[in-house]
Formats: sequence, structure tokens, C-alpha cells
Amino acid sequence: MNPRGILYPAQLPTFERRAASPAADPLVRWFWISQWEIAPGRTSRQDVLAFPALNLVVEPELVGLAGATTERSHRDLVGTGWAVGALLRPAATPAVTDDARAILDAYPAVDAPELHETVAAAMHRGDLAGACLAVESWLTARVPTVSDDAELANRLVVAIEEDEEILTVEDAAATIGVSPRTAQRLTRRFVGLTPLALIHRRRLQHAAHLLSTEPGTAVADIAAELGYADQSHLVRDFRKVLGFTPGGYRRTAQ
Repeated sequence: MNPRGILYPAQLPTFERRAASPAADPLVRWFWISQWEIAPGRTSRQDVLAFPALNLVVEPELVGLAGATTERSHRDLVGTGWAVGALLRPAATPAVTDDARAILDAYPAVDAPELHETVAAAMHRGDLAGACLAVESWLTARVPTVSDDAELANRLVVAIEEDEEILTVEDAAATIGVSPRTAQRLTRRFVGLTPLALIHRRRLQHAAHLLSTEPGTAVADIAAELGYADQSHLVRDFRKVLGFTPGGYRRTAQ
């Protein structure tokens, strides 16, 4: 499981990630399934520095669409519940929204009663694979063919996330052979964010992971490893997006 994005993994309820089938791979990065049973009167807060992407989520009461986030987000879990989510690739965006920018940091409901019914039935019988397959089928029926622009957007997002040498919009654009202006258009259209925002998120996710797993590594060394000009730039970005300093996070993440 890729640990990036989950700020306090020890506090997670039952949680797993599952790969998409080959047919759905152009649309779904992975599925995530969360199940919880919180004691009466208690709340479990889940803090996330989410991947810069849309998530289609089926819950007991609704189907929701989580837009890309611009800062740390959280959810308070109470009682008993579950959620089946699909971390969407850019190519899946046309299946769920006409304007990815309009749902930044939002969680609108999706009118998909048949999807909800099928997933809820699968979860009721404990068929996690069936729940994921239902989401796959719903998405692939709505995006039977990936457009050229969508395929480029998929490649661009993967390049930014996986290549830590990419530090600027120009770097990202060159990786897939397009102009910086085209790169800007693709990520705004299919994700809702700029390429630079995606680069910043990758670096902050990696920084958070290193801070929590390598307590002996100095913050300045982590900043240098991730391509920051100096430690103060990392501290500034960390505080702006997560709301606390790298040192503050490290103390709470141990």
C-alpha cells in the first residue's frame, strides 16, 4: 500500500486498497475500502493530505464525489459504517463532473441510485471485490473510450507523481512532450488544479512520510532531498497546507 497521503495511519479504522482491473485502469488509480465501528460517544478523526485527484465514494447513505483538495482535510467517524472509494485518474473526470475546478474542496452528492444499491448490497454480504467491480462497471459504461486529451492528462499526472526530478511546470510538460500552456490546461480541466499544485502535493506527501518514518533525519536534510531551496521553504509550504510545522507534525506522528 502506498502510505503517502495518510497522515496518521495508526489511527485508521479497517482500511485497504485494491487495484483496479486492467479494463478500468485508465480510469481508476486504485480502490480504497474503509470500515469502522466506533464505540458509542467516541469519534475517530481521520486526517489526510489527499492525492490531488477526484474520489468517487459510495457510503451507506449516498454516493459522493470528493473534489481535489487544496489543503489538509479530515473526516470524523462515528458509530458503524463503511465507504468504498475510487481514486480516479483524470480520464474518469468526464464520467462524474463537467467542471473539476467547481468542486475543489467540496463533496457534492452524485445521482447514481443503481450504483449505490449494487455497492451497498455487495458490502452487506461482505463482497468487497464485488463492490469495487460495481464501481468499475459504472465508470467504464460512462467513459467507454479515453480521449487523447484525457490520456495525456493521465500521463502527466503519473509523471508528476513518480518523477521527483520534476520541480516546475516546464519540467512536467517536457516529460510528456507538450507545452507548459497545454500542461496547465490539462490539469485544470481534468483535476481542477495547476501542475505546480500537483508538484507541491507530491513533495509535501513525501515530506510527511519521511518525517513520520525517519525521526532521526533532520528537517533540513529532508528539504534538500525533496528539492526545496532551504528548510524555511519546506516549513512555509507545510504550514500553509497542513496547518502546522514539520516539527509539530513529527511530534504527533510518532
